[in-house]
Amino acid sequence: MKDALPRSAKVAVIGAGTMGTGIAQVAASAGHAVYLHDAFPGACERGKKAIEKDLAALVSRGKLAADEAAAIAARVHPIHKLHAAADSALVIEAIVEDEEAKRTLYGALEAEVASGCIIATNTSSLSITALARGMKHPERLVGMHFFNPAPRMALVEVVSGLFTSPEVAAQVAATANAWGKTSVQVKSTPGFIVNRVARPFYGEALRLLAEQAADPATLDALLRDSAMFRMGPCELMDMIGLDVNLAVTTSLFQAMGYDRRYAPSLLQQELVRAGRLGRKSGEGFYRYVDGEAGPTAAVEPTAEAAESITLTGELAPLQALAARLKNAGIGVKQVARSDPVEPGVARVALSDGRSATRRAVEEHGQDFVLLDLCLDYAKAVRIGVTRAAQCRDEPYRAVVGALQKAGFAVTPVADVAGLVVLRTVAMLANEAADVVAQGIGSAADVDTAMRLGTNYPQGPLAWADQLGPALVARVLANLQAHYGEDRYRISPALNRLRWSGGKFHA
Repeated sequence: MKDALPRSAKVAVIGAGTMGTGIAQVAASAGHAVYLHDAFPGACERGKKAIEKDLAALVSRGKLAADEAAAIAARVHPIHKLHAAADSALVIEAIVEDEEAKRTLYGALEAEVASGCIIATNTSSLSITALARGMKHPERLVGMHFFNPAPRMALVEVVSGLFTSPEVAAQVAATANAWGKTSVQVKSTPGFIVNRVARPFYGEALRLLAEQAADPATLDALLRDSAMFRMGPCELMDMIGLDVNLAVTTSLFQAMGYDRRYAPSLLQQELVRAGRLGRKSGEGFYRYVDGEAGPTAAVEPTAEAAESITLTGELAPLQALAARLKNAGIGVKQVARSDPVEPGVARVALSDGRSATRRAVEEHGQDFVLLDLCLDYAKAVRIGVTRAAQCRDEPYRAVVGALQKAGFAVTPVADVAGLVVLRTVAMLANEAADVVAQGIGSAADVDTAMRLGTNYPQGPLAWADQLGPALVARVLANLQAHYGEDRYRISPALNRLRWSGGKFHA
């Protein structure tokens, strides 16, 4: 394994915007002398002042000593000519996301720096292979994708194109780790790991909205309170900017050969056309007006609890729920799909990608209630439910009351295939499995990237292991049958584990 660059090695950062100054701060905090360059007059000086302001904030919160903050700032040197960075061992480019602009810069850099100097790009979307084309030493170009804000976010995607030397990638990964980051190794592909695997988190929410499964506040609440995502997809898109999120999706759709799995949402396009871009425009999925309360998630009114409920179907993921119900004084009966139930008693099951209405017919149970997935049924404060069209009010209300007695806010969802959390998690796991199947990243690196780069509560492949790859594959197969779309095709890697009984993390 290659060693990290020594602290004596000089680092240059080209581009003094938000990302560039953040990266410069990270390198300087690790002990390197850092050159900061920008083509726009005054940008380097503004960048250094931004670093000093951030360091001062850390000092004021007791997270950094004043003398150390001063030493870090002193290691950042604004420069106005590339020649001043000629003795750099590593140059990190963080300029505009434009392929030609970056190639022009690399040509200028190669005329100045030594042949052994590593050139890294912070691109989040461009092909490393394409960027290296035409360089004198294309093997030295590597992706070093930091996340915003660079001083706070732990992840760095180290991206290798076809020309990238394995030794260069290994040294950059070791250097990122020495800087206090966690690096993951990625093969150059549209979206790398994080931006690609995250697409279903937004895409499934947009499809559910289009199907009128629930409103934005309800979708967000389910993914926060049941699945423990830090933010729901609608509020996150509003924060990112609907136009920015749409642009990333569109770019990935084109780069992936117009694969319908990545197709942009018509609903999102309409919001962007209307100028409803999220927080920055004052309105997106939500309105951002001072003093105006936002919408709240749907919740069922208080109902009288059943003395017991009957669980059927896939029982293994529901064991923690069964224990929670029993602790609340609710009896739990677990039956096979073919077992009869008492008249007027609802069959309760975890969704498997079929609608409740379909399952009521196929499993011969008029009163059928489906539950959505929770990350941890023992701790979740909200649970999504739906019922078959045939299901009568009294047995449904009895199930709702039992869940309420166990401490859940019970949130109704329309009878859509896969409900909200389960289909989102299944699609995230499926996309992550494709990344592994295509050799873009290992299962460990994919899960690490999604936890650290997006703050997911659990890596999607670890989640698939927890549920069982066979269940995840069955959910996707049922979704594909329901919609008749290639969007839900099962990854070969997931299918192999489905039939072998293996797991992504041995």
